[in-house]
Amino acid sequence: MTSILFKHRWGRWVSLAAAASLALAITAYPRGLMHGGVALDHGLLSLLMWGMSAGFVHGVGFDPDNRWLRLLLGPLAAWPLLLLGWVLFIRNYLA
Repeated sequence: MTSILFKHRWGRWVSLAAAASLALAITAYPRGLMHGGVALDHGLLSLLMWGMSAGFVHGVGFDPDNRWLRLLLGPLAAWPLLLLGWVLFIRNYLA
């Protein structure tokens, strides 16, 4: 069950802003996800895409009826994956 804190407007704005900014950063500068000239592992990139998708789903206000989809596309899944994406992007961009 998702906490009431995640259903507030600010929580949705955080999800939408983080997902949109990460998507824009990856689109504008895809080499930010490369470390030493080597691209990210496909599985890790899939996790980042899942985080962005979940961030967009939560950010626009969609709440699935299915309990499992609500968990997989909610902020509890999106925020850690979006944070991981930003950490990887900033680490690789500054390296």
